[in-house]
Amino acid sequence: MTTARHARPDGPKSELRARCRRVRESIPAALRAEADAAIAERLLSTEAYARAEAVLTYLSVADEVDTRAVVERAWDDGKLVALPRCVPRSRLMRWHAVTSLDGLERSPFGIDEPADDPSTALSVVGIRALAVVPALAFDAAGNRLGYGGGYYDAFLGGFDGLSAGLCREAQLVPDLVALGAVEPHDVPVDVVVTEGRAIARGGRGIVSSVGQRRGRLGLTGETWTHPPTRQSR
Repeated sequence: MTTARHARPDGPKSELRARCRRVRESIPAALRAEADAAIAERLLSTEAYARAEAVLTYLSVADEVDTRAVVERAWDDGKLVALPRCVPRSRLMRWHAVTSLDGLERSPFGIDEPADDPSTALSVVGIRALAVVPALAFDAAGNRLGYGGGYYDAFLGGFDGLSAGLCREAQLVPDLVALGAVEPHDVPVDVVVTEGRAIARGGRGIVSSVGQRRGRLGLTGETWTHPPTRQSR
């Protein structure tokens, strides 16, 4: 599947998005699967996951970091699992509790979404929720390069739970701010989880002590040795 998740052209970010897509597509399928399994295990070892009553997650498509293992484990752990449904002609998402991946509906964006069923609609206010957020790339500060639709920025702007970005090390960008990819309305995630580490933003105490490194981080991946030229706005 090549359908993008809510993509739209938006000037300087478009070139960076195209490069990030090429990086992601260049990772062999076997290496993606190995990394994704390690990312899922690391996320499931965080305090953020352990404390959560509900897991609000995207359902991965194509070569995104796979979230199905997270969904299955959350069900096994007795947690509430919810998937988003995008509201047409808006930047809003509604969350719906799911107990199976059967019966999902294909959206115009090519993404499987829960049915628009009021009985499964979930208010995320007042519950301990962990939101698992998609992106084309993240940096170590939690900044994300999304697909351009603005749905997750709108959601995270009013979300009082914890958020996690899943990112393969090869897709971890040194500094999205320096690349001109962060705007005032962009909302960072609380923790970025890769196959090698979990990087908490601002020391919120949401990362477990299992196998991660804290403190100053070096740049990762030869992919970003020569970053794209920043264009004027």
